[in-house]
Amino acid sequence: MTHTKRFEGHGVLVTGAARGIGAATARRLAEEGAAVLLTDRDGTVVERTAARLRGEGLPAQALECDVADRPAVEAAVAHAVDAFGSLDVLVNCAARCTPETPLFEDDSDEEWARDLDITLSGPYRCSRAALPHLVASGRGAIVNIGSVNGLQDFGNHAYSAAKAGLGSLTRTLAGHAAGRGVRVNLVVPGTVRTSAWEGREAELTEMQRLYPLGRVGDPQDIAAAVAFLASRDAAWITGTTLVVDGGLTAVNTGFHAAIHPDRGTPS
Repeated sequence: MTHTKRFEGHGVLVTGAARGIGAATARRLAEEGAAVLLTDRDGTVVERTAARLRGEGLPAQALECDVADRPAVEAAVAHAVDAFGSLDVLVNCAARCTPETPLFEDDSDEEWARDLDITLSGPYRCSRAALPHLVASGRGAIVNIGSVNGLQDFGNHAYSAAKAGLGSLTRTLAGHAAGRGVRVNLVVPGTVRTSAWEGREAELTEMQRLYPLGRVGDPQDIAAAVAFLASRDAAWITGTTLVVDGGLTAVNTGFHAAIHPDRGTPS
């Protein structure tokens, strides 16, 4: 697919970029001209993902990085600046979601802490390390990847709390960074068809009935929203939450189906 070159000359760092939304975002920004550093805790897979992009002539590098590790985060940011000459865009995509126990009281402190450390504190660490360089670029932008779990109850207590916290961090950091020319925004996906859903096609098929637009999302849907918010097309947008969820949180499809059974639901 041919895209405009909105990111020509930009250096970009994407966390959680080995697969799924992170990989699709890295691809989209590279297709639009950016030099992209893909980072992930899974160094083998993220290198494979970056190699595919390079094989298509796209400027991509890979680096193993655990966002729970402050020195690793700072090294990744330094690597991007050294490799590209500047860091203009940070996309915080890395997250962790532990399946919840049947009873809330059986949740463990360790799993709770780990989910929050990756999903909320990870973007905090990455943004803290990147911010001086984003300021120096003169066109810096941070795009955080949230979740509808941070807006409504879809289960997964720790992950949901972390994503809700990420929304708050987005707004407070946007206020802090605006005077220095850096924009900070949040993209909130609904259900997206990624490797996390492998082997669960029946669930996805059933779930799409809840989406007013009649389908679950693809990683490219989210990547397109990230590209917009990271670009100068969104030059007057900061501190906002862009919900990309096929209408899930706007329309109560189940309620409509219950009171208008003759109208059916999206297929």
